[in-house]
Amino acid sequence: MNRSDFERLQNLGTCLVSNAIERLNARPRNEGSVNGSVLHALFPKLPAMLGYAATGRMRSSTSPVSGRAYHENMHWWRYVASVPEPRVMVVQDMEHMPGIGALVGELHVVIGSALQCVGYVTNGSVRDVDAIEPLAFPLFARGVAVSHMYAHISEFGHPIEIGGLKISSGDLIHGDRHGVQSIPVAIASEIPSMAAQILREEEQLKRLCRSPRFSLDRLERQFDQLPGDGIEALLDGG
Repeated sequence: MNRSDFERLQNLGTCLVSNAIERLNARPRNEGSVNGSVLHALFPKLPAMLGYAATGRMRSSTSPVSGRAYHENMHWWRYVASVPEPRVMVVQDMEHMPGIGALVGELHVVIGSALQCVGYVTNGSVRDVDAIEPLAFPLFARGVAVSHMYAHISEFGHPIEIGGLKISSGDLIHGDRHGVQSIPVAIASEIPSMAAQILREEEQLKRLCRSPRFSLDRLERQFDQLPGDGIEALLDGG
């Protein structure tokens, strides 16, 4: 994506982007996202996160084969730096009980930020939340943990799965307080214009509902003017 399209997309919320993807028929509606009941936005008031996925898998119940601490895997950091920026670290916790140990805490976030990372997504846990909050670094996780235990990256750069969402290295990842979704790169540049169209249609509908001339007949005529699945998109809260 060119920078202008990227910035326009970055300013949109996940629900509106999801509606635009549906309107563009880019994929089945039951694919491409994981909601906030599975992944919690630790800082829900932050703006939407948008970046390219640096994927990894982690373990925390056993110590790494090499390296002294969870943040010292230079192979992982060099891989992260190879992904187009801005980057989102997306790590699948492979433990039988995901989240027993947290990979990412304050130090991991500080290193990631230096590498132009703009967020972290995991089906596991995070720690040092109070120290990370002033850094305005989005965290999406199952929960929080006291210890990192033996948390370490066991492999990276491969396709992973977070809450049913399949993510490959370099995928465009978008998230806010509602959850996280992947954005098909092929139609990413079309999304801002489609989102603007949906907002215009939504505003027309709201004006009608607030008008003293409102009636179900007029509402039906308004719906008839919408293209394709426009009615559903508006009623879903575009």
